[in-house]
Amino acid sequence: MMKACIFDLDGTLTDTIESLTYSVRETLKAMGLSAITREQCQSFVGNGAKVLLEKSIRAAGDLEGARIHEAMEIYGRIFDENCTYHVTPYTGVVELLKELNGRGVKLAVLSNKPHLQTVKVVEEIFGRDIFDVVQGQQEGIPRKPSPEGIYAILEKLGTTKEKCLYVGDSEVDIATGRNAAIKTVSVTWGFRTEEELKASGAACLIRRPEELLELPADAGHGYL
Repeated sequence: MMKACIFDLDGTLTDTIESLTYSVRETLKAMGLSAITREQCQSFVGNGAKVLLEKSIRAAGDLEGARIHEAMEIYGRIFDENCTYHVTPYTGVVELLKELNGRGVKLAVLSNKPHLQTVKVVEEIFGRDIFDVVQGQQEGIPRKPSPEGIYAILEKLGTTKEKCLYVGDSEVDIATGRNAAIKTVSVTWGFRTEEELKASGAACLIRRPEELLELPADAGHGYL
């Protein structure tokens, strides 16, 4: 029986693309670079702020990526002020989390978003009582697709990977689940298409949040 569930944040629990696109565009504007599109930003997210900005400034005209440190400094300030800008939970997610809570399942968030902003988004959108652990990118723990974040959360939850599901929306999450050898579920409502997820090796797909409650006990075993 599932005892715990670890969720990615952006594209899995919350639709954050407006806050990300706005913050990147404002960063590029401050640097005198051209804007990127929403679609470009969506394709760039998943590997943390530095990778997002490296890809964004190259797409905006800094082909060598020489101004990445400047971009990180500006983005850090702008995104901290706007990390909840137009952020909403996906339809059915709140109900899913409440149902899991009611069943006694321990819940956690693992994001490549900086830790401070991860906590801000989770607490503003979901409050402080739903999740047992909220963990964003921070010093000492390599970002996904390293499995170290999952291992750290499992220790805090006091459970094992055999009794836990990992849920995400991208190729990064698929690789993270594979690297951690944990049962992994890919959602199709996030930042990647179903075709992209399948091409990345998704073993278990769900198209609506409530489908997570209907999965057989061996769901996601393709990554073990």
